[in-house]
Amino acid sequence: MAKRHLVVEEEKPKLRTAITDEGREQQMIALAMDLVEKRLRNGTASSQETTHFLKLGSTKAKLELEKVRRENQLLVAKTESLQTSKKFEELFEQGMQAYLVYTGHNETNDDEDDNDDPRFY
Repeated sequence: MAKRHLVVEEEKPKLRTAITDEGREQQMIALAMDLVEKRLRNGTASSQETTHFLKLGSTKAKLELEKVRRENQLLVAKTESLQTSKKFEELFEQGMQAYLVYTGHNETNDDEDDNDDPRFY
């Protein structure tokens, strides 16, 4: 029979508690992942823990992850498109205003009457 080697656990230094809720959540996730990894290596992981990681490695899970990434890229592209569209509208409006001023259609003359009837021009 093969001899089993006794694995001695190294004590990890205690980490300072995170300031933000998000940081604390990330710390807890890291600790949980470390614990499950330890259980998987020792052969004491529950069936739920094992199944969870088996599903993560499946082709379906990988395709779903790729789909979510592509959807995020699409949302970013749509947002950029909307911003570009708004900038274009602003530039077009400025161009139209400049054109009207250049052609004399948008000027106001204080010397003339306020009559807008074209017969008086």
